[in-house]
Amino acid sequence: MKLLSRLSPRSWMQRGQPQHLVCVIAAVAAIALSACSSSPPKPEDVGPQAADPTAQPPDVLPPPSKPKPTDDSLLGDLFDTTSNWTELQVSSLPALPQPGNLLPFDVSLYSQLTYSVDGKSLSVGSDGVVRMTVVITSPQGAHNIYYEGVRCATFEWRLYAAANENMTAWDRGVENGWARMPRGGLNGYQAALATDYLCENKSPKDQSASVVVNNIKYHRAGSITPH
Repeated sequence: MKLLSRLSPRSWMQRGQPQHLVCVIAAVAAIALSACSSSPPKPEDVGPQAADPTAQPPDVLPPPSKPKPTDDSLLGDLFDTTSNWTELQVSSLPALPQPGNLLPFDVSLYSQLTYSVDGKSLSVGSDGVVRMTVVITSPQGAHNIYYEGVRCATFEWRLYAAANENMTAWDRGVENGWARMPRGGLNGYQAALATDYLCENKSPKDQSASVVVNNIKYHRAGSITPH
């Protein structure tokens, strides 16, 4: 078998192989040299570009997002709250509740806890706040006792004091500020009291504490729409 001889690059060029490749390479080299020797365009030679309307200028923070309205109608609360409202000072606390003065009320059919109001402690203040002692009892017989206030104008509540571990005295170290009453939960007892017995048209249902107590005692609940 006769082997084909390997051609060197020089002999390959001499045998008349596609010499137009040399011309192509030379043309590419000429274009590259022309690009390197050309100077970059001046700023004034560049035409104006359309501004991006979504672009933020440097070192500028984006505007804060607005809060979304909730089911509690936060904007309505702003108009309900008067700037000149002043809460009465709670300088003294009622006596701890006695079992004979407790008035049970319903919160949820699915809650295992029992809720009661101490009828002797309930008061309706001139500031529109209904204050009372609430007793929460577990199925095992454990108790939590709180002295709280409900403000009908804003559908808020606050805690003034709680009974200590020995159930012998009030502890004011747990006091907190006004907060929106939670609704719809198994243990939303503040909202249940407010909607059924305490509040109506953003005011106490009655200025007489005895009337409110009797309504709770005889379960004369009137369902209203919370604000």
